[in-house]
Amino acid sequence: MKTVRARIQGRVQGVWYRGWTVKTATGLGLAGWVRNRTDGSVEALFHGPDAQVDAMLAACRQGPPAARVDAVSQESAPPPESSGFSQMPTR
Repeated sequence: MKTVRARIQGRVQGVWYRGWTVKTATGLGLAGWVRNRTDGSVEALFHGPDAQVDAMLAACRQGPPAARVDAVSQESAPPPESSGFSQMPTR
């Protein structure tokens, strides 16, 4: 199991990126959250089996059809306090 905090930059707000992330992460059985950042990026926390987290990070590099992803950075993080995957308020 691993936990990763990712920051996705590009045209990722207003293009259903958060909704796509919730759907995709839930389908992979991941726990965590996703939220918009005031700087225009999207931030997410993914927790689950290594292969599923890696698959989610790879998917984030593409995103939903209307998105344009310029960069995805990641760092290790502590696991989320709750199970399931949710959309959080902008921070």
